[in-house]
Amino acid sequence: MRKLLILMCLFFVASIQADNHTEAEMEVAVAFDKYFNARVTQDWDTVAAMESADGTYNTNSDGSFHKVLAKTSAAQWKASGQSGSLNTYYPEFSQISDGVVYVRFYYEGIARNGDISSDYRTRVTQNWVKENGNWVVKTQHYSPAQFGGVHITVASDFED
Repeated sequence: MRKLLILMCLFFVASIQADNHTEAEMEVAVAFDKYFNARVTQDWDTVAAMESADGTYNTNSDGSFHKVLAKTSAAQWKASGQSGSLNTYYPEFSQISDGVVYVRFYYEGIARNGDISSDYRTRVTQNWVKENGNWVVKTQHYSPAQFGGVHITVASDFED
């Protein structure tokens, strides 16, 4: 029985270490889910509160130039008319320094703006920073993802 208990403890410790995520990465993963759930439900107060109080640096997927530092309020988010059914896929979290976590993921679905709907598929990178004890979005770069024409997928793309 004692050997079984020791074996179970070793398995438990090994499974914790196999995850290898820092505390910051895990906290940002929770904040990330909250942020994008708020965007889905159009809870613009939460969205605005989860962006840096000093403003965010954004680049949109429409091919336009980088945007200047912006402080987007809940009212501005609401007035943007953004809606639809968009989902995040394959988010990865990587702490790059104390208080900064880099996130990359795909963002796909049907985007609506007023009466106009369109397919939407993009790659996104973000930097989340710790401000006043909370993780908030500081930068967002959305780039179109056409899934073809640049790189031919090979088996090694799926190896660790």
